[in-house]
Amino acid sequence: MDKIAVVPGSFDPITNGHLDIIKRAADIFDVVYIAVMNNSAKKPLFDVEERKALIREVTKELENVQVEDSSGLLINYAKSKNAHVIVRGLRAVSDFEYEMQITSMNRYLDENIETFFIMTKNQHSFLSSSIVKEVSQYGGDISRLVPPVVEAALKDKFKDIVR
Repeated sequence: MDKIAVVPGSFDPITNGHLDIIKRAADIFDVVYIAVMNNSAKKPLFDVEERKALIREVTKELENVQVEDSSGLLINYAKSKNAHVIVRGLRAVSDFEYEMQITSMNRYLDENIETFFIMTKNQHSFLSSSIVKEVSQYGGDISRLVPPVVEAALKDKFKDIVR
């Protein structure tokens, strides 16, 4: 029986921190589904298809990783993939309370699906898609924060902004 995991997120855009968590999950699990979720509380810069394309490009070397999207409940998506694990990245203590609420609700919805937390590496502990977008928008150097294809996509999105 394959060990199947889901790594959910909005990935707007994918960062080196996200990629680190995905690679580490891919080392642990037989199959890893990257679930690009639509977060109704956020207004994305990249549409779902753009986000999936960027993720596919930066994970193309990971043969056991598949990229999809979902707009429903994460727990239903995980069940549809026969996943028994949801992988979440933690950057700092400040993430823990929010992640605990999500995990508790997921356990309420299906107690057979576990959540695994993977701590980000120290160099990614401050990193978020929001910060990357803001720095990029104002012409800052994000070359060490995102893969090159993502850096290029961000520059393209912000090319018409007057700085």
